Amino acid sequence: MKLVCHRVRNRASKGLSSVVLFGHWSWVGQMGRRSESDGTSGRPSSRLLWWVKRGLLVVCVIYVSVPFMMRLFPDIIKHLVYSHRVRVPFFVNLSQPADLYLNHTVNMYLKSEQGISLGVWHTVPESQWKEAQGKDLEWYQDSLGAGIPIIIYLHGNGGTRAASHRVGLVRVLSAIGYHVLALDYRGFGDSTGEPTEVGLTTDTLYLYQWVKARSGSSLVVLWGQSLGTGVATNTAVKLIEQGIVVDGVIIEGAYTNIRQGGAHHPFGWFYWKFPGFEYFFLDTMAENNVIFPNDENLKRMRSRLLILHAEDDHIVPIHMAQQLYEIAQSAQNSENQVKMIPFSGSLGYHHNGLYKDPHLPDIIREFVHTLAP
Repeated sequence: MKLVCHRVRNRASKGLSSVVLFGHWSWVGQMGRRSESDGTSGRPSSRLLWWVKRGLLVVCVIYVSVPFMMRLFPDIIKHLVYSHRVRVPFFVNLSQPADLYLNHTVNMYLKSEQGISLGVWHTVPESQWKEAQGKDLEWYQDSLGAGIPIIIYLHGNGGTRAASHRVGLVRVLSAIGYHVLALDYRGFGDSTGEPTEVGLTTDTLYLYQWVKARSGSSLVVLWGQSLGTGVATNTAVKLIEQGIVVDGVIIEGAYTNIRQGGAHHPFGWFYWKFPGFEYFFLDTMAENNVIFPNDENLKRMRSRLLILHAEDDHIVPIHMAQQLYEIAQSAQNSENQVKMIPFSGSLGYHHNGLYKDPHLPDIIREFVHTLAP
């Protein structure tokens, strides 16, 4: 009886072990199949590959869609060219230029036409900063007639008159001893309205005429940078049509025209090989009256001209400045009327950094001196 009972218990224990062992392997098999089905084991890179493929698909769809969107919605071109919604630097009160250490500057608003209010800074020569403290707008206006040269600064696209490189240039010009009037065109900064090529030219014409009405015999020079070069030359040509020759024009980082400028812009690099690049991008700009023809304008201008350009300008290549120099020289038939100053690429000024050059004050003084009657 004892032997029988032992054998029964032994068989029972073996049966239990088999059940446990079978259950264990069944559980392992189920987990293995579950892992394979949800991709969390066995092939860890497969899920990453899934995301990469879909990410590339999204990029391709966006890349192909952009040209068609520009053609269908021309306002996109306007926002790209002017970039006026990019109001950097952020959190700057444009009505308080002293916050940017321009404590000899007054902020004012001028009405260039019905419904358009322009934000403008007037900075007096640095030598007058003590006298300027606490002075009102009338004092600043009266100071324009003291016979000191006046620079109307026309900035490029994007940002406001408070951008660091723009403030930097205002300081340089003020330190030289000039008045500087820097405006934000319509739609830029705290100015009202929406930008157009005609609108920007209208704004500049109004400011020029406002200055001339108060400046007496003081020299008035237009200084355009990047997009502002087209505004400067447009304005000079409009004044020629009125029988007025601007005392002097300085163009910094200038393109031949916005079509060629757009073709060489870094944004265009992504689409140079895209079928129909000219149709989708360049033709769309022209059809929406975004032209800024510096090359054609220089053929008509009669003002003394100074061209400033960095050899390492990655936005507007220097060969465009060289083309403009040759056009202006041919049109005015005098080397004395046109001068070009290239800045070595080793200096690292790129598109916006010429104001840092220690020789710039002397270059500007020499040019302005040639304007004196």
